[in-house]
Amino acid sequence: MSAEYDNDELVFLDEDSHQELDDKNKRQWNILIVDDDEEIHTVTKLALSGLVVHDRTLNFLHANSGKQAKEVLDEHGRDVAILLLDVVMETDDAGLTVVEYLRETLKLHEPRIILRTGQPGFAPEEQIIKTYDINDYKMKTELTRAKLLTTVISSIRSYQQILTINQSRLGLQKIIHSSANLLEEHSIKGFCEGIVTQISSLIGLEAEGIVCARAGSVLDREDDGVYVLGAAGDYAPYINERIEELHNELIVENVSRCLRKKEHIFKEGMSILYLNSSGFEAAVYLNLSHDISDLDRQLLEVFLTSISVGYENVYLFHELRNAAFRDWLTRLPNRNEFIKILDMQSKVNQNTQLCAALVDVNQFSDINDGLGQETGNELLKAVANRLNESFGADVQKGRIAADVFGLLGPANVVTPDKINAAFQQPFTADDHTMPLNVTIGLCELDDKNKVLGVDLLKRTNIALNRAKKVPNTNYEYFAPEIEEQTTWRLHLIRRLRSDFANRKLELWSQPQIELASEKVIGMEGLLRWPDGNGGYISPAEFVPLAEYSGLIVDIGHWVLEESCRRLQELKKLGYPHLRVAVNVSIPQFRDPEFVNKVKRLLTEYNLPPSLLELEITESVVMDEPQIVIDALTDLKEFGVTIAIDDFGTGFSSMSYLQKLPLHRLKVDRSFVKDIGVGESALIAETIVTLGNKLGLVTIAEGIEKREQANHMIKLGCDEAQGYLFGKPMPFNELIAFLAEHDANNG
Repeated sequence: MSAEYDNDELVFLDEDSHQELDDKNKRQWNILIVDDDEEIHTVTKLALSGLVVHDRTLNFLHANSGKQAKEVLDEHGRDVAILLLDVVMETDDAGLTVVEYLRETLKLHEPRIILRTGQPGFAPEEQIIKTYDINDYKMKTELTRAKLLTTVISSIRSYQQILTINQSRLGLQKIIHSSANLLEEHSIKGFCEGIVTQISSLIGLEAEGIVCARAGSVLDREDDGVYVLGAAGDYAPYINERIEELHNELIVENVSRCLRKKEHIFKEGMSILYLNSSGFEAAVYLNLSHDISDLDRQLLEVFLTSISVGYENVYLFHELRNAAFRDWLTRLPNRNEFIKILDMQSKVNQNTQLCAALVDVNQFSDINDGLGQETGNELLKAVANRLNESFGADVQKGRIAADVFGLLGPANVVTPDKINAAFQQPFTADDHTMPLNVTIGLCELDDKNKVLGVDLLKRTNIALNRAKKVPNTNYEYFAPEIEEQTTWRLHLIRRLRSDFANRKLELWSQPQIELASEKVIGMEGLLRWPDGNGGYISPAEFVPLAEYSGLIVDIGHWVLEESCRRLQELKKLGYPHLRVAVNVSIPQFRDPEFVNKVKRLLTEYNLPPSLLELEITESVVMDEPQIVIDALTDLKEFGVTIAIDDFGTGFSSMSYLQKLPLHRLKVDRSFVKDIGVGESALIAETIVTLGNKLGLVTIAEGIEKREQANHMIKLGCDEAQGYLFGKPMPFNELIAFLAEHDANNG
């Protein structure tokens, strides 16, 4: 202790000549003097004036009673280091009630208490110290200036140690709590913002800061620049921007140094903390009002170690989320993410009319097949870039399917004209430059009736599918009636699937006769679907739906098997010569097992293959000509007969007629129905003549009148079917019809 404190006597000065230090800009130790003797306040203040402990001066607070002391503690209790407390004031135990209030009510255990009394009999030393955590107990008469200084200095040291321990404990608790909170955070932005916030809380300072990393992959950027991933305070607007956008060379230099040297940097007014876990690096820049203490540095080390794994986990979670919600090729939102975007926009859409669009690149599979998948991928990236260039930030983009892109934005921006304009110029991929055409489906969001994102996407897709079927235009807007039609079709498909599974479909037969003799030579199998109300649903309605849904393959196999079973039964009934004609659709031909299935059925039922006739339409041939020709050639060689149905109604009949392994030509009913007295039958005549020259049997459909039959005989037609000879009927009625026909024709 210096010589100025060697005097053991308290000095009483009348003049107030001592100039106190101006500590407005320094931290101080707060000393609360509680005494009902005003002179004690003055003397104590003078005795301790000029004292500096651990680079801090003293600041004095005053109270003249126990009640007043409580009021001061209510306001400044957490900042008080020492209480110089008189025991006997307005009451004999006024000082003791202050101690109890501090420890029990305010729960403040850090401040040190020095009891001073001139009447020791009222407060036994041992009892007080044990009960109330008293730092010291002195008689006023024995508390000389030197002893007072010694007592205050030791008490401040004790207070500082207790405070450090408690701060460490609280700091560790904060680390545990904040780490747990951060580990629950799954977004890069939220996690990094939380780091700055939690550090500020940990060291007890109002800190502004940023978290930076080389995070091009996190932000869907392809460069290696340092980006701001999270920020607090004035730096918040720079999140997801390059650090250079801060326009602060000091920050850029120190953050870059921190990442380069992989170590913390502590400087006046700032700290840059290095964060690393399994190669995932980040630098945390903090703008501080003053330097942080050694204790805070230690706590920060523990904190950073604790959250390093969390930083790695949130980064990996981000990558997993990108894999789930981002298209790996274009980095655009994928279908799932685009649905979420539609969800959010439909919920917040208030004033702006929005429109969603699906843009389908036409014939993209041909590009993949012809130029290779790598070129196709580059082309898709070029399309994504073009959409980003053509439509600004107000329009959300996504890749919904392989060659389908999604747009969502203002209805006056997302329009067919502007989308088509984006595809006016050709695209470049590798060394190839090629134009692209698109088909567009659009759906304007209803600001009155909010719908889910998945429903908006469905509606837009309905419009897209409609646009593919509409001639002379490449786009279509969604309308409610379109959805109603689609809903009806889906309902019908579900019902068809259910009824087929429950064996409710029926196979009827219409007799086919030889025109010259009018003998029954066979029948055509016709599928019927009961509607449940005594009627039947038209095949023109449900057959295309069965083909669309793929159910036609199973239904077609059932028809073939049922036809074979009936041929076997007719054979037992004495009709071994009758054949059955069955219609075959293109999905059946696409089934690689179709040919083998037909052969197995004929073998299983022990039937001559010639009794089974497969009927195909011109449209079937034109869809997949080579697949059809190959399958029919194989079956013809096996002995199955082949007929082309509705001949003359297609557009390219002649180009495939000679290639097909045919036995029969069926003259469509549209060329037969108008035949009458004086009516021309030029097309029917042409078809029959063509068939005869090609060595094919001709059969006319839709014969309902005798004059039609007679005319077709004159033209050289071989066979016929129609209401004149027999209507379509169930199998039991067919058996009765055959018996009656035999009886009538002897």
